[in-house]
Amino acid sequence: MALKQLQMSLQFGDIPQAARHRAALPRHFVTRCIRHALALDAEITVRIVSEEEGRELNKSYRKKDYATNVLTFDYAQEPVVMADLVLCAPVVAREAKEQGKTLAAHYAHLLVHGALHAQGWDHETSKADAEEMEAYEVEILAGLGVKNPYR
Repeated sequence: MALKQLQMSLQFGDIPQAARHRAALPRHFVTRCIRHALALDAEITVRIVSEEEGRELNKSYRKKDYATNVLTFDYAQEPVVMADLVLCAPVVAREAKEQGKTLAAHYAHLLVHGALHAQGWDHETSKADAEEMEAYEVEILAGLGVKNPYR
């Protein structure tokens, strides 16, 4: 299967330990993770943010007053996927440490997860949908050489 085309913007906000996060997220790595999760061509912006920016976005758009690991803002799913993926650097780093993963492996999982959300996948609608999305994430990540993030 040929990989889909991706026009991507990679942005870093004012984040703590910026060099560490930039090192874990080289452009080619981010592109590879997202392209492996795409069923259609896409235009995606990936923004790495601070806890404050992540919290404000989550509060404004989801009415949840905390920073979460990844937010997906999907604008179109056809004929081209158009979305913004916002990843909160401190949350991602904390979760990676708690889960015994490398920072890059956790970012890979969240980039794939966010790209799937941008295409309409949802794990909050039912247990069956969650299991299907999780299985697909595991399959995509295996193709990227990343071990199962749920174990």
